[in-house]
Amino acid sequence: MTYSSATLLRDVDLRPASPPILRTDAAGDTAGWAAGHRDALRAVVAEHGCVLVRGLGLRDPESTAAVFRRLATGLMPDLESFAPRRTYADGVYSSSKWPPNQQMCMHHELSYALEFPGLMLFACLDAPAGGGATAVADGHAVLDALPARLTERFAREGWLLTRTYNDEIGATLTEAFGTEDRAAVERYCRTHAIDFAWQGDGSLRTRQRRGAVVRHPVTGRPCWFNQIAFLNEWTMDPEVREYLVDVYGPDGLPFNTRHGNGDPIGEDVVRLINEVYEAHTVREPWHSGDLMLVDNIRTAHGREPFEGPREVLAALADPVRLTDCTPLTTTTEARTA
Repeated sequence: MTYSSATLLRDVDLRPASPPILRTDAAGDTAGWAAGHRDALRAVVAEHGCVLVRGLGLRDPESTAAVFRRLATGLMPDLESFAPRRTYADGVYSSSKWPPNQQMCMHHELSYALEFPGLMLFACLDAPAGGGATAVADGHAVLDALPARLTERFAREGWLLTRTYNDEIGATLTEAFGTEDRAAVERYCRTHAIDFAWQGDGSLRTRQRRGAVVRHPVTGRPCWFNQIAFLNEWTMDPEVREYLVDVYGPDGLPFNTRHGNGDPIGEDVVRLINEVYEAHTVREPWHSGDLMLVDNIRTAHGREPFEGPREVLAALADPVRLTDCTPLTTTTEARTA
């Protein structure tokens, strides 16, 4: 059975400070429910940017993977990840491994890549005792709320992501590129406009310049679409930042961001971006069994600190190329440094 978008839109609960919520009962057939509601659910996401589905009763990775595959156009491998994930099935992963006591700030998944998910799928199998919500923020509203002088510069110059891959902090080389073969890593970097340089200790440093403001490929509306603040050194816990700088040096941090021309981004800019995100953030505590669909281009997401066990599965779906979003910034060509 299929369901109309109009009917589903009427049933969505819209409350201040919360993402849109749809309450339902799949009567045990979660995959069948997802197949029947696919188009209607995607219409809700197109209207609101995201939706939290409550009442499905998702309990295990196998049934969750089946739901993800019925809702998605296609699932993507998680390449260029900034933090490790556990793989449950092809295209189905754990949420990024991040310290539970630390905020995972707002970001658009893989916004530093040339190809990224148009849709993010999340499922909570085990809700934490406290905190841990996957919060969301509208990228259109964030763009409008940020100072024009700031967004105009980033729109003109883009942003620069620098990374150092080692086996101690963040995703390892193998986790990020899916291989430990140097030649394969170099081919990937050249193909994806990533500058790279091997260090004397065997670690890899990369630089990639990307657009910070893109147009949504369906609506054409401009979106603040990047990870400028989240992956910047000033978003780190001060003690963590101090430790990493002391051990690896200011140029050897696992990740950092700069203006597109290479200028450092000030702590005040990072604080301002995070404050604007927070002002536009909505959140709803996870219940075990919940499902969430997020338009990754329009809507940023983050993760609240939490206590107790938390198991949330994720899938990167509906791949979109950066060139389909008419970014204002031209991507630099890759080269060895």
